[in-house]
Amino acid sequence: MKFEEALKAMKSGLPVKLPSWAGYWWWDEETKTILMYTKDGDCLDIRETQNVEYTLQNILADEWIVANGQNCPILGGEATFSFGEAVKYLKRGFKVARKGWNGKKQYIQLATGISYKAADGEVVNCEHNAIGNMAVAFTGTSGVQMGWLASQADMLAEDWIFAE
Repeated sequence: MKFEEALKAMKSGLPVKLPSWAGYWWWDEETKTILMYTKDGDCLDIRETQNVEYTLQNILADEWIVANGQNCPILGGEATFSFGEAVKYLKRGFKVARKGWNGKKQYIQLATGISYKAADGEVVNCEHNAIGNMAVAFTGTSGVQMGWLASQADMLAEDWIFAE
């Protein structure tokens, strides 16, 4: 839902969050403000946010959901998100994985500064007009695979999580 709907939900007494969040936002009727319950268990008044740009980016998101005991870690659940969100997190430097992947310690991340050694021994830096020098790298039990491609199941899944 968009933030306008999320605000209405909060004012009706429901906690809301973005899918990847461990915490949630809550409307405090007494002070007429939003309280932000963080993954660390802290409670912050939105008016005291230290990172205004980040807070505004969250407000502009249209993936708001009602927080509950299934999808919110500080309420006893687990935060999962879509492939679209996973790509956003890759671009911000995070490692992400599918909860449903079989192997432990499997994840993808954005690789940059990619180069290879040609048969003649020359080191070639990989540059591409559209994406520069980046690729998605899959790390698994057999090592790192450069240029990982998502399957349709991966792209449609809602069980993406942050990898350790």
